[in-house]
Amino acid sequence: MNATTRNTPRRSTRLAGKTVAKFTLPGQVVLVLQGGGALGAYQACVYQALSEAGIEPDWVIGTSIGAVNGALMAGNPLAERVQRLRAFWRAVSHGGWPRFTGNWSRLEAVLQGVPGFFRPNPAAWLYPDNELGEDAAGYYRTDALRNTLDGLIDTRRMSAGEMRLTLGAVNVRSGQLRYFDSRDEPITLDHVLASSALPPAFAPVRIGEELFWDGGIASNTPIEAVFDDRQRHDALIFAVQVWNPQGEAPTTMHQVFARHKDIQYASRAESHVARQKQLHTMRHVIRQLAQYLPSAQRGRRDVAQMLSYGCGTTMRIVKLLSPALAGDDHTKDLDFIPDGIEARWQAGHADALRALLAEPWCRPVDSMQGVVEYDVSLLQPQTAAA
Repeated sequence: MNATTRNTPRRSTRLAGKTVAKFTLPGQVVLVLQGGGALGAYQACVYQALSEAGIEPDWVIGTSIGAVNGALMAGNPLAERVQRLRAFWRAVSHGGWPRFTGNWSRLEAVLQGVPGFFRPNPAAWLYPDNELGEDAAGYYRTDALRNTLDGLIDTRRMSAGEMRLTLGAVNVRSGQLRYFDSRDEPITLDHVLASSALPPAFAPVRIGEELFWDGGIASNTPIEAVFDDRQRHDALIFAVQVWNPQGEAPTTMHQVFARHKDIQYASRAESHVARQKQLHTMRHVIRQLAQYLPSAQRGRRDVAQMLSYGCGTTMRIVKLLSPALAGDDHTKDLDFIPDGIEARWQAGHADALRALLAEPWCRPVDSMQGVVEYDVSLLQPQTAAA
């Protein structure tokens, strides 16, 4: 099923000092956010740039820190979202030991926790077989994160507001990935914390009778939630990635740790999309073939059921990737120092502006293409009036 293109009045707006036409958007706008700890500051400012340009996501899908950022967006009125995102990232930033930054500051996060986010669970550090209980089996406690979010999020709005919110979490006992969706059920802070409960650092979070861990351990790039949605709609998807699947072969063990973590948490995003390209091409083929069937055949129940697998929707994916900063290594997701957070924040804003100025989603698409990707790093701005 095709969604109606979101046509907006062609008013002018200012982007990077240039006047450009108001955006025409090809379907619902979806923001997909990976998990990545401190790297999530990049995601927050991608949203800020979109919002400043008048583009508000209809749907946010996140896991781990992506779930936190998504909840801060969905749980606040439009006018307060950027302010609340800023407030959260200020709350979890810390200055590190005097005269030390970089790895020393990350070591401080390991030893002392992060203000407003997590603190050590002493019982877990004594010895591995210490009995902690199902709800406390983690090296750190996240009471501080709950308190921080409780002061920044309206949970009623998060569940029933104008922005759809989907959070990924893994059932500890079954090992199955589950997406909690505000379209289908109320979303609470427990859901946000469950989606952020990365083991072994954090204990699982109980939702009903079940325990859940961070969805990132099964799929840290939750883009499949868009493709698997029923009913399918045309979509402009901003896929905000903070782990780079591409990289050089390591030559030191320090580099091995960093490269391993990038690959692990990039979470096969490229192969997911490649598979969906194939599936959507087949859906388009089915839709085209249906036109060659006599109407009497199309009306048969069994044939209609088979034809229901076809569709003409187009998913346009704008890929944004957080850049590497000097000193980045396998502990970069613990880089909560203010300078690091601000650098990633500014990078997110710059990359989103680049995408907005290029407007790749306005380019013609082959009618048989169901999924089209645009890499922001390769985009060139369109000509705009000064």
